[in-house]
Amino acid sequence: MSTLVKICGVRTAENALVAAEAGADLLSLVFYPPSHRNIAPETASAIVRELRAAGHGILVVGLFVNEDPARINAIADEVGLDLVQLSGDEQPADLARLARPILRSVRVAAGESLVRVRERLTSATTMLGPREPGPLGQPLTPLIDAHVPGAYGGTGIQADWAAAATLARLWPLFLAGGLTPETVGAAIRAVAPFGVDVSSGVETDKAKDPAKIRAFIAAVRAADAARQGAA
Repeated sequence: MSTLVKICGVRTAENALVAAEAGADLLSLVFYPPSHRNIAPETASAIVRELRAAGHGILVVGLFVNEDPARINAIADEVGLDLVQLSGDEQPADLARLARPILRSVRVAAGESLVRVRERLTSATTMLGPREPGPLGQPLTPLIDAHVPGAYGGTGIQADWAAAATLARLWPLFLAGGLTPETVGAAIRAVAPFGVDVSSGVETDKAKDPAKIRAFIAAVRAADAARQGAA
């Protein structure tokens, strides 16, 4: 199975089209004003319209941090999001109020017990109750990221690959945190994730770099091909 590729923090239709045309499976739009990647819902709607007009079926994710679930649902409807990503300190009860399938960011701290991480994920999944699985085949998909105090992702710091590999044997999950075109192949070999997520690793001067987006996706596909060849 091919590793899914998610390009996070896209701010323009041009870069969204680059990602889709290069073979990304998902892209995310950030709705978190403190982030330099934040965009307004009307800008996001225009990006999605251009993607659909060009015939791209790429999944569009909205990233939120500690946002009211009602507002998340409203933006998801307005923009036409396929999934929502929660990257803050949201509680399990918040997840139950969301209408879309969920990507749940989990920032694993150094030395943190994986038993506790598993309990957090199990609690969140249980709170959702019976739901349609959504486009990723499950109503809630973990996204493992690095723990950086005071930050909610997008830091460029590498996640704990050993912890992620253990969790990847229990859940289909995305790996984020410090991935680049140069490191993503090693990450896939070490973790065998369901998908990989990149933001700062495909940026130059805090702006998405089309050449780096293409190189990242090519590196993922090369890693997949090497794994399949070795099987």
